[in-house]
Amino acid sequence: MRTLQLTVLVILFFNLQAFSQMQEGDKDAQKEIAKLAYLVRDWEGTGWMMIQDGSKHNFKQFEKIQLKLDGTALLIEGRGYTEGKLIHDAMAVLTYSKEDAHFNLNSFLFSGRQGKFKAELMGEKLYWYPNEYIRYIIYLNEKGQWYETGEMKRGESWFQFIEMTLDKK
Repeated sequence: MRTLQLTVLVILFFNLQAFSQMQEGDKDAQKEIAKLAYLVRDWEGTGWMMIQDGSKHNFKQFEKIQLKLDGTALLIEGRGYTEGKLIHDAMAVLTYSKEDAHFNLNSFLFSGRQGKFKAELMGEKLYWYPNEYIRYIIYLNEKGQWYETGEMKRGESWFQFIEMTLDKK
């Protein structure tokens, strides 16, 4: 009986100690990610992409955006289709880095490619940069739609190569 009481006390002690040491979510990251909460939902729409020969190709796009990790991360899942064929399947996790004072976008493509890219919120527009010559811009347009463009820098000018407009589902 005494062994049972001692065992219960030890278990209780360790459970209380673990509970008291539970960490709270990163408040700074929560505050920064909350600025993008307007994107959280399912989206559906269309877009176009220009390929190297200059021709435009239309696609249908679906995006699912969720807050994760106690509001310190945004999970972005996107799928694009042309004529019923999957042409784009990607996932990204957007987090905030206090040390770097900007967002990081960790991207994963179905081709196996992945990367960690800088992102920043300027006003209501989210910019992210796969490299110094490409940028993507996401924001809600005047109709409350997800509007996204991709641009490539040539010299001092930016040229658009992708555009999509998505509605809330």
